[in-house]
Amino acid sequence: MPINYLKLQNSIKVKFKNINLLKKSLTHKSYDPVNNYEKLEFLGDRVLGLAISKKLIDLYPDEKEGILDKKLASLVNKNVCSLIGRKLKLHNYLLVGNLNNKNKNIENKIISDACEALIGAIYLEKEFNFTQKFILKIWNDLIKSSNVTHIDAKTKLQEYSLKKYKTLPIYKLISNTGPRHKPSFKIAVKLKDSKFIEATGSSKKIAEQAAANELLKLLVKI
Repeated sequence: MPINYLKLQNSIKVKFKNINLLKKSLTHKSYDPVNNYEKLEFLGDRVLGLAISKKLIDLYPDEKEGILDKKLASLVNKNVCSLIGRKLKLHNYLLVGNLNNKNKNIENKIISDACEALIGAIYLEKEFNFTQKFILKIWNDLIKSSNVTHIDAKTKLQEYSLKKYKTLPIYKLISNTGPRHKPSFKIAVKLKDSKFIEATGSSKKIAEQAAANELLKLLVKI
């Protein structure tokens, strides 16, 4: 069954003159190794970061850079983009390997990447001002709650290591397995006087966060 891109445009309230650009933003490399969303994801990630950064500076003009950086990280990470992507029902429009567009079990990382790719496509189609308004409307509730700063596990571990050892934690890729549309990364992390602690995730970033979290659990027990 053909994908109804008109329905998606009506849903997100963005009309594309170049429908192929919209389609490309929702095409995973396992479906098309050449014409896929990877470059649009790269672009969308930067556009998203710029739009949210500008909004945070407007909202918190007296806040320190370090706090703004943590607020930004809590608003543009892969988990948030995945939630936004599912809110927009992007899983109904994605082209992934031999999965049909009604498959609801598409990996969160792919949903997240497609969300950023869609932002990149909107930027190329409509330029920055329009894209910024689109982003701020969808992220509105999350931005409102950004007064609560969440410090992720990697940041906590980094701060601990710098304070105690004056060095950064050491991360090491152990393995990368699984099919393209459902990869599994195993990452290990250690501090200056600790052994390596391993964890897995569907992306390097997720695996690093998981490994940092596991090491932090051990440090609490010491």
